[in-house]
Amino acid sequence: MEKGLILWFTGLSGAGKTTISRIVAEKLKSRGCKVEILDGDIVRENLSKGLTFSKEDRDINVKRIGFVAHLLSRNGVVAITAAISPYKEIRNSIREMDENFIEVYIKAPLEVCEKRDVKGLYAKARAGEIKQFTGIDDPYEAPDNPEITCNTDQETIEESVGKIISSLEKLGYLA
Repeated sequence: MEKGLILWFTGLSGAGKTTISRIVAEKLKSRGCKVEILDGDIVRENLSKGLTFSKEDRDINVKRIGFVAHLLSRNGVVAITAAISPYKEIRNSIREMDENFIEVYIKAPLEVCEKRDVKGLYAKARAGEIKQFTGIDDPYEAPDNPEITCNTDQETIEESVGKIISSLEKLGYLA
């Protein structure tokens, strides 16, 4: 792959964004692609330290991820983002920034995400210990027309990864 792209994974916490993005990254690397993962938690720790979970700060964080992803993409890298990115408006503004933007909706019902919650974040949010938690007391705006949707409550991880790779082939990003 000569040209870069932004592979933008969005979905609730616990839907499977990080897990699937890591496997997709390995598959792309094995095919000779330059790949970088911008994980929401890691970016927040290193690039957005000090930001809260207010809507304004979340927007700033997602815009920063989008800016870095665009820089990578225009330099021939597949920039994979794995961030909740709950608001359509910001995701759409990043889409407008880069012509090679592929939105991947990692979709799972809230109940499923809560059952998978290894960090205990949903329980803390339900107990009022975490405020403005996406899906509990802050909205998640699902994409209207993502290029790829993985229903992780109905598909295996391998099926979701396969769907993404075959979609990239059909869209002309992979030979």
